[in-house]
Amino acid sequence: MREIQEFSLDDLRHLVSPRALTGETMVLNMGPQHPSTHGVLRLIVELDGEIVVNCIPDVGYLHTGIEKNMEGKTYQKAEVMTDRIDYMYTMGNNLVYCLAVEKLTGLKSPPRADAIRVILAELSRIQSHLLWIGTSALDLAAMSVFLYAMREREMIMDVFELVSGQRMMTTFIRPGGLWRDVPSEFEAAVREIVRVFPKRIAEYEALLTKNPLFLDRTRGIGKIDTMTCKAWDVTGPTLRATGLAHDVRKANPYCGFEQYDFDIPTQTTGDVYARYLVRVEEMRQSVRIVEQALNKLPYGSVRDNNRKYVPPPRSEIGMSMEALIHHFKLWTEGFSPPVGSVYATVESPRGEMGVFLESDGSPKPYRVHYRTPSVPLLQVLPILSKGHYVADLVGIIGSIDIVLGDTDR
Repeated sequence: MREIQEFSLDDLRHLVSPRALTGETMVLNMGPQHPSTHGVLRLIVELDGEIVVNCIPDVGYLHTGIEKNMEGKTYQKAEVMTDRIDYMYTMGNNLVYCLAVEKLTGLKSPPRADAIRVILAELSRIQSHLLWIGTSALDLAAMSVFLYAMREREMIMDVFELVSGQRMMTTFIRPGGLWRDVPSEFEAAVREIVRVFPKRIAEYEALLTKNPLFLDRTRGIGKIDTMTCKAWDVTGPTLRATGLAHDVRKANPYCGFEQYDFDIPTQTTGDVYARYLVRVEEMRQSVRIVEQALNKLPYGSVRDNNRKYVPPPRSEIGMSMEALIHHFKLWTEGFSPPVGSVYATVESPRGEMGVFLESDGSPKPYRVHYRTPSVPLLQVLPILSKGHYVADLVGIIGSIDIVLGDTDR
């Protein structure tokens, strides 16, 4: 890992203010470290006493080359890598990739699969926000909230394990639908989450929302306005905390989100506290969506029956030689979608996540590129932190909820 001493004088001139070169301010490393679950991040911080003059993110310590690696695999085999991009929203990573593949191929996800996709995506949003509220509060020395949030997050992770066999890297959502139907225990497990969560969210608020110490560490800290968010392409709760009610689920609905009744939480102050309030209310709205999807969960298939792109059900493989051959060819040779390029988006817990796919007619994607929300959030970190105490930096970083996995891809 690079140290600050490796920067030349010319490099520093472009990174810090002229006062740093004369010794009036101090340039320090914050990291490289793994603050909470955000990922391995290094900040070059210029300080005037304890006040932040400048803060330059230095990313790349978690670089995986996922996009290029996906281009070397068939469309089916590439999907398993999507879980590793934003590892707090794995179901959503699968979903946006599958939506793009479905645009390329013309596949249609059946109504039952769409409803289950919505349930799993919203549960993923809740568990991501739970991890955020627990670790962000822990960063500010509020230890109890972390234990409360992890208690509820376990319920959601148990559901993921129930349907896929994995707690995090599920690859459960597939092009044309789902890997398989959910088990019979699924509905009862999700209804239990819907039953207990509203009271549990109220418990988090009782611990934090009017806590004077929490208020001192969050109100008026890390402020940003709507125009700055637009200029830097910032989306998600950070944008909505400035007053703009933009959400991909409403602006560009997918998986039938237009059928669900939910609100877009907003605040106006654009500070750490406003971002906290937005995410807490988002959890309540996600519970509303999950309950509606459960109530209207239709019966039927969970996969498109287009055998050109979708493997046959496992039950057919032991009964039909043609199904076995078809399964073998799809998983060894892959499928070849038409030549073209597509872009699909979803609303992740951090903002708009999109994937660009380009096909040259071969079984492997010619180009894969993810538009992830953490990159713009890191770019505005100098704006958020300037003029604040260095002690506030951890709270500011936590409030924008970055994940370095979707930055260093």
